[in-house]
Amino acid sequence: MAVSSHTPGGLLKLIRDGAAATRADLAGLTGLARSTVSQRVDALLTDRLLIEAGEAPSSGGRPPTLLKFNQDAGVVLAADLGASHSRLAVSNLRAEPLATCRGQLPISAGPEAVLSWAVDEFAKLLADAGKAASDVKAIGVGLPGPVEHSTGRAISPPIMPGWDGYDVKARLAESFDVPVLVDNDVNIMALGEWWASSNSADDFLYIKVGTGIGSGLILGGHLHRGADGAAGDIGHIQAGDPSVVCRCGNPGCLEASSGGGALAQALASQGYDTAVTSDVVQLVRAGNPDAIRAVQEAGREIGSVLATIVNVLNPLDIVIGGDLADTGAEFLARIREVVYRRSTALSTRQLSIRASELGDNAGITGAAAMAIEHAFSPSAVNERAGVG
Repeated sequence: MAVSSHTPGGLLKLIRDGAAATRADLAGLTGLARSTVSQRVDALLTDRLLIEAGEAPSSGGRPPTLLKFNQDAGVVLAADLGASHSRLAVSNLRAEPLATCRGQLPISAGPEAVLSWAVDEFAKLLADAGKAASDVKAIGVGLPGPVEHSTGRAISPPIMPGWDGYDVKARLAESFDVPVLVDNDVNIMALGEWWASSNSADDFLYIKVGTGIGSGLILGGHLHRGADGAAGDIGHIQAGDPSVVCRCGNPGCLEASSGGGALAQALASQGYDTAVTSDVVQLVRAGNPDAIRAVQEAGREIGSVLATIVNVLNPLDIVIGGDLADTGAEFLARIREVVYRRSTALSTRQLSIRASELGDNAGITGAAAMAIEHAFSPSAVNERAGVG
């Protein structure tokens, strides 16, 4: 349900979005009396959600006071929990990390082990950042599997034994009495890239090519999750070798032939010491011709799938992230080659295909952004202010 811009939360959103910068701007946009705007702005100033940030240029008379969202009004906790390693952060309200750490505990260790580790590390990070648990406003978590966003529960995740249906929100709320938001890792990476980049378009795709392959979709300036949170799972489009059975049980999935895990296995069968995606990346960087050919072919197959998506969704920007993006220009060049050749001229006229700017930081940036957007949404601000 839409929240009125006349409410305190609505006024704060206008400031946060850059639509308004002064009390006069707010009055002009909402039609509220200046006295009403001042009353609600004063309440937001008292709650430290807004700060006064100097004076705007005057058009005659007293210069108006600039209003700014207070990025130091608290912190959020961000967790990017990966298949083999994880990153945690305490971030300010611009999703900028104040303290971070990295752990090697695999997601297959199970929810109790992984989340207990996260809780312990969050406490250490808060101390490192000079913050207390009472400063935490929300927690954002990314998981490497399909997530039902409304409940925050992983649903039949293929590489996460013990996580199916597990209540991540309730487990973290035992230690932090704040809202907990959970999504799949590629969605939060997409949100992180879009949040951090001034060049990102409102129709934007983030493609993660690591052990598996997935995508996050920003459509019309909003993260698109689909009806059940399953949108963007391009790794299981049937576009690869039909003789190869994917871990999902179906033959010919894209990630079963072009994901980093598949490339590592294929190279291992040729006698190379490649157990994980990073081993493939090292071979490519060392100039190994077999590894380079494998990565180039993966780029072509991924480009073929992306060409179809470009024709359907017509994004303005595609960002390639994940470990295989670290193999360099050849991988990206093969993706571009196929997308531009197989997509329509109109859909590629303005299309940009580029490497991730944030790299490993995309996940924790997106998890923090997700938590911030929830904690400071108009409805959440109004609820805390006792406004219906």
